[in-house]
Parts: sequence; C-alpha cells; structure tokens
Amino acid sequence: MNIIGNGVVVDPVILTEEIHAIEEKAGSIDGRLQISRRAHLILPTHRMLDAASEAAKGKAKIGSTLKGIGPAYMDKTGRNGLRFGDLESPDWRSKYDALKEKHIGMLSLYPDFRFDIAEYEQQWLAAVEELRRFPFIDGEVTVNGYLEAGVPVLAEGAQGSLLDIDFGSYPFVTSSNTMAAGVCTGLGVAPTRVGRVFGICKAYCTRVGSGPFPTELFDADGEELRKVGHEFGATTGRPRRCGWLDMVALKYAVMMSGVTHLVLMKSDVLDGFARIKVATAYRKDGVLLDSFPYDGGEAVEPVYREFPGWQCDLSGIRSYEDLPQAFKDYVAYIEAETGCPVRVISVGPERDAVIVR
Repeated sequence: MNIIGNGVVVDPVILTEEIHAIEEKAGSIDGRLQISRRAHLILPTHRMLDAASEAAKGKAKIGSTLKGIGPAYMDKTGRNGLRFGDLESPDWRSKYDALKEKHIGMLSLYPDFRFDIAEYEQQWLAAVEELRRFPFIDGEVTVNGYLEAGVPVLAEGAQGSLLDIDFGSYPFVTSSNTMAAGVCTGLGVAPTRVGRVFGICKAYCTRVGSGPFPTELFDADGEELRKVGHEFGATTGRPRRCGWLDMVALKYAVMMSGVTHLVLMKSDVLDGFARIKVATAYRKDGVLLDSFPYDGGEAVEPVYREFPGWQCDLSGIRSYEDLPQAFKDYVAYIEAETGCPVRVISVGPERDAVIVR
C-alpha cells in the first residue's frame, strides 16, 4: 500500500501523469494508492505565482522548479489552502474559485507577467476527477494503525537535507522539512515511532539551482562528474552543479536526521579519477570551520583531503570483499567521520548493481 501523506502538496495533473506512466508498465494500481485528506492541492494559479515571483527576482533567483510548491505551502501556513478532504464537500468548487480569484489579485502585482491558466485549469479539473478513484483517508490514523499492528512502514522523504526550510542553506531551500523529522509532521507519527533512518548520499556532491556549494567544480573534473553521472535535474532537466564530497555537510545531515545507516550511491561515477578529494572543513576569513555554518557555506574555501582513486570498473562487483582497497579506504573514511555504517553501496544504474553489507 502506498500513501501520499499530509505533508505533501500535490499537483493533480502531475500525479495523474505519474500514475499513467506506472500503469502503462505495471498495470492498474487501484487498491494500492491512498491519499491523505490533509494533503494540500497545488492549483494552476499557484504555478503562475511561482513563475511570476521567480521572474521578478532577476539575478536573485533561488532556482525554483516553478511547480507552484512554494505558493501552495504559503497558502497552507496562511490557512487558505485547498485540501483533498475539501474535494469531498459539495461546494468545493466555490472554495477553489475563491482561492483562484485571490491568486489572480496577487498576480496583478506583477504587471509585466502574462499568464493564461484556461488550458491547464481544464487539465487540472479533469485530473481531480480522476483521482477520486483512489480513497481519500485519514492518513495519520491509517499509518499508526499499521504500526500498532506491527506492519513495517517505510517513509520516503523528498529532496536533499540541505533544502530543509529550517536547517538548509536558506533562502535557497524548499518549503518543507526535508530532514528525517519531517516524517513526524508529514505523516502524523510520533518521534518515538521512528526506527532506522537511511541516509542516502552520493559518493560526490550535486546541486540544482542557486545557492552555496563549497565543493563545486568548474573544471574538467566537474564536467566529468556531470557527464558520467548523467547529472541533470529530475524535475527541471537543468544540468546539476557537481563537486567533491563535502564531509562538513554530510556530517551535519547525519546529525540532524539521526541517520543509522548510510546508502552510498553512484560510487562507479568516480571510477576514472586518479585522485579524489573530500572537503574536511571550511576556511572563512582565515578562520577554520568544521561545523556547518548558518549561511550554508556561502563564500567559504573548502579544506580538502586527497585520496587515491581506484581507477577500475566497479559496476560488475557484487561483493564488498571484491572491491579494490582504495575504494574500501574511501568507505572506511566516510564511516569513521560520520560515525555511521555504510550498509548499502550502489555501483551502477542497474537495479542489481548494489552491494548490501
């Protein structure tokens, strides 16, 4: 059973497109998807507000995906939002229309921004009707019921740790809590219910959009990471910024989410490098920083430690014992610095290209 939790903001058009893509490959998912009544809807006008606001920022753009996520969360915290539970009311269209008119009024603050929501609105309304085939549920009751019955629940967060609205590199962040604590408010479970926390990280670093990135590479090494790793944004298609592993940021993320197991992804992307660097600290104004700073690492100089590369193809290896010693040393260093075991290692894009320790 898959549940879209209350902490999610949902664009019905995008969700139905994803459902269609899954069903084309795997058949009907009826009976396998439920949606929390408390989850908020992204309206067509939310997308317009997102685009207008980002365009108005000029060079100060934060790198929004332009999907309307920020404006939807603004309505949520402003107590104006439209939720899936509202769709069960016979007068939900009046609530929708009132919120739409409010947004159109706000868009008048951007006189140079031209928009027409008519076509997308029709798609949106059709998608809303299609989603009625799935149960709208009290997600917090359902999830806690599973836990009481001893049924395992795997919660998947969205986006990177440093995009967290409270603890990320503000203002270049998303509008929700992306640390592990987000599972409590995003699904309605108590902190004591959280068991194992799997922290997923790449063997190097990437970022999409604006914001500080201390280990970003602007040379051939950065281009090689992008090329071999196929580093382009999943939502926007934009080329990702690439750089060496940042241990300051990784240790911060591990601490903030209480990570118990690390999952090291895309290790094979580093196969061709003779030397590999890891940032162990930052230097700013002559001062050495070994903890993640308030400004997210803006205008800092990374302090690197170098490791010898393994320069062999990892993609066919399925046993940790068969991995080259240089790679094992890299993994051991990550474990020692974070205090967290690396339990899963990805060595290729195939589903079976995984080593579980």
